Amino acid sequence: MQINDERHAAVDECLSRIVAAWDAGDAAAFAAEFTDDASYVIFAGIVSLGREEIEKAHVPVFEKWQKGSRMSMREVHRRISGDSVIVVTEGGIGKGRGVRHNKVQTFVFVDDGNAWRCAAFQNTKKNAFFIRMNARATATG
Repeated sequence: MQINDERHAAVDECLSRIVAAWDAGDAAAFAAEFTDDASYVIFAGIVSLGREEIEKAHVPVFEKWQKGSRMSMREVHRRISGDSVIVVTEGGIGKGRGVRHNKVQTFVFVDDGNAWRCAAFQNTKKNAFFIRMNARATATG
């Protein structure tokens, strides 16, 4: 049980650093939370492979498109499997007070020998129409 508590705490710290780096607009600090060979997939279908590409891709994000934005997330699922921890969140980014949780993210964390880091990230934009349709279909069985 102790090792699971340590993993959970380490993953929580990594998620907190990811959010803090985003909020600070710090591409290097953001990318540092990913493994050297991480995969990073966003809802637009853009794929960054490796820490270096993740950092490079986030420089214009933080300097232009999402400058001054803040990240928010709420965990909806966590599973420890062997040497990895899978975390699913609902979250989003925005400016000002309100950040809509209009995306679902899946993080896969691994211990790279020095720290727990994200090895794979997938971000999917929620589709309100399909969410309603699915809820209706599953409710009527």
